[in-house]
Amino acid sequence: MNKASIAFTIGLAAIAGGCRTSAIRHESTTLASTAASPSSVIVSAEQALASSSDLQPAATAPPQDLPAAKLVAYQQNAAPPEAIAPPASQWSLPELEQLALQNNPAMAEAVARVNAAHGNWLQVGIAPNPVLGYSGQQLGSGGLATQTGMYVGQEFVTGNKLGLNREVAAWEIQKAERDRDAFRLRVLTDVRIGYYDVLIAQRRRELATQLVQIAEKGEQSAEALFKGQEVSQADPLRARVEADTARIVLQNSINQHIEAWRRLTAVLGLPDFQLQRLEGEIKAEDLKLQWDETLATLMRDSPEIAAALANVEAAHWAVQRAYAQVIPNIEVQAIIQDDRGTRGTDGNLQVTLPLPLWNRNQGGIQQAHAEAAAANRAADKLSMDLQARLAIAFQRYESARNQVNQYAREGGILENANRSLTLIRTGYEADEFSVLDLLSAQRTYFQTNLAYLDSQRELWISAMEIRGLMLQGSLQK
Repeated sequence: MNKASIAFTIGLAAIAGGCRTSAIRHESTTLASTAASPSSVIVSAEQALASSSDLQPAATAPPQDLPAAKLVAYQQNAAPPEAIAPPASQWSLPELEQLALQNNPAMAEAVARVNAAHGNWLQVGIAPNPVLGYSGQQLGSGGLATQTGMYVGQEFVTGNKLGLNREVAAWEIQKAERDRDAFRLRVLTDVRIGYYDVLIAQRRRELATQLVQIAEKGEQSAEALFKGQEVSQADPLRARVEADTARIVLQNSINQHIEAWRRLTAVLGLPDFQLQRLEGEIKAEDLKLQWDETLATLMRDSPEIAAALANVEAAHWAVQRAYAQVIPNIEVQAIIQDDRGTRGTDGNLQVTLPLPLWNRNQGGIQQAHAEAAAANRAADKLSMDLQARLAIAFQRYESARNQVNQYAREGGILENANRSLTLIRTGYEADEFSVLDLLSAQRTYFQTNLAYLDSQRELWISAMEIRGLMLQGSLQK
């Protein structure tokens, strides 16, 4: 018994060590390979879309292993990084973008999902562990016919199932990486929209301050003329109402400025960041977008489309995996034992092979085909949805650009409103115009300048949505 047990233990240790070494070599070799580039991923997926209309599995040998992506550095239970506290200064757009990429939780979430996909790729390709156990027979014979020993068992996965598992998981890695790229664009687009929102809110606040000064100047002129008995008491009262209205506009603009800043700091991942001035220019001539070129860029560079195509490729490999499931795995069990009846050592070998008579994975194959078809249609639907979303944003961009040009051009609405106000104010002081003429000119000047800022805001926000490939809302996804 002792000799048999010792011999069995030594043999078992050798078997286990060999299995472990083989597994480690296989994993090391596979993990050393690099991931397919995004462009090759998209091309391969597009070829799959073009060539797999019926979604039938290939009749040839199973596909080769797809090189796995290098694992992203990951520390389990790692503490979240501390938010980077910005110094007090005027902030530019590139500086704010960098802050958001470092602090926005959406980016950390996307990276974690990529790490999870890498972990799944590693796990689904690992072979089952061997089984070690004790065997005892005829234990009630009083030691006359007792047979005791140990056994080792191993399940051998056939049909390249583990390789196909990793093919599917490798494309899931690609999808997670494209989703990460999409989140990066969402964050940057949110920052850019927030930046121009705050920048225009600053302009609106400055304009509202000027409007209050103009209204107060008109109020002072009306009061002076009333004291000189050149106008009735109604004139200073009307001017005072206009000045009070301008002060309301100023307070509203302050509130809008604060709200825009708070939304921006939420995207930055720095909600306690105190209100500061932003630097930058708002020039409509910097924006020149054409529909055909913009649509082509969106369809070529969209990470949403790349992720959908990676999902298509994963679904096609899942069809192959569903067919491979029919091939039964082999279970081998070897027993070595001490036989008291014969006073010797003997052994047993047992091989189990399930027969796929009733369960041939019919439902799994049907499900895999349906999911592959759904993935193809989802990619088509996404392309159409992107074009529809772009059409809406592009219409807003073109309308806003036309308004900005009409307001700002030489001899345009802003210039005429300013000249009209100057002329009527001078004429009112010379008693050529009534106070109603003055207040109407001031109101027109206020409204045209505020409308101009609204047009600028719409122009830049729609342009940032388009340049961000229609990706935004990083904190909502």
